[in-house]
Amino acid sequence: MKKDSGLIYATQTGSAVALSDVPDPVFADKILGDGIAIIPTENEVKSPVNGEIKRVFDTKHAYSILSEDGLEILVHIGIDTVELNGRGFTSKVKAGDIVKVGDVICEVDLALLNSENFYIHTPIVITNMDKLKELTPHPGYTVAGKTVAISYSL
Repeated sequence: MKKDSGLIYATQTGSAVALSDVPDPVFADKILGDGIAIIPTENEVKSPVNGEIKRVFDTKHAYSILSEDGLEILVHIGIDTVELNGRGFTSKVKAGDIVKVGDVICEVDLALLNSENFYIHTPIVITNMDKLKELTPHPGYTVAGKTVAISYSL
């Protein structure tokens, strides 16, 4: 792997889909940045990169991670899940924690989200796209912390 390229791994086991398939225009229209989304089948959410947790949202549904090569990555678990005010989410990290690919950052109660009719799509978005020359999403079946979800060049 060249130093000017990198990989972002799946946060969850499930199915990776294009951001345009996310039922929320903020993500589908790439307003926050570009990336991919996972439709998960398991409750664990893992770090997609080696880096530092910069922010854990109070409602535990979203995490901002700064990768070792300076990418700002937003992991947003579910759509409109901020409305749950943290119910159904158990954070395993705090701001300032150093994480490696595959470290569990959150556990989410997918049964709860499904029972209350929340979309469980989990966008993985690079918010500082100006750092990238190229981004390639890799849709399909994913294994958390093992499957490449996005490749990129700086």
